[in-house]
Amino acid sequence: MLSTAEIPILGFVGFSGAGKTTLLLKVLPLLKARGIRVGMIKHAHHQFEIDHPEKDSYRLRKEGGVSQMLVASRKRWVLMTETGEFDEPCLDTLLPQLDQSILDLILVEGFKHEVFPKLEVHRPSLGRRLLCLEDENIIAVASDITLDEISHVPSLNMNEPEQITQFIIDELIGIRL
Repeated sequence: MLSTAEIPILGFVGFSGAGKTTLLLKVLPLLKARGIRVGMIKHAHHQFEIDHPEKDSYRLRKEGGVSQMLVASRKRWVLMTETGEFDEPCLDTLLPQLDQSILDLILVEGFKHEVFPKLEVHRPSLGRRLLCLEDENIIAVASDITLDEISHVPSLNMNEPEQITQFIIDELIGIRL
């Protein structure tokens, strides 16, 4: 289990194209409407840039070789940390980067090989195996059809985000509200 999680955490896992981001985009506003403050961690399988080559912050980071760059404005701030050629980051390393004191829940997209509670997003039409059959940390499966092959975890309808939101509240938030 994650030693740096101070609040409930739930991963949305599944194979590419299953609809993890689409489902999150439906569930997040419902959680917010219920007054739940959510932090998010998303795994990317490739290099990515949130900065642009024509910006001073990019030049300072790339040309200046700084290890960390914090860019701030009135509405937001972002901290970019260069990790070099290290292995994939683990959740226990990333969780302390979030200010958990101002959050009620952390949702994670990806990190399916880590040990923490997860909701599998599964579309049988993709022809991929069910992860819940081999991962005991999956606490529910959201799918676009009824799944007869699972009975050990709840099966949720991915087209009913209200149902999934209520499951998250019941299972992870509980009486904290």
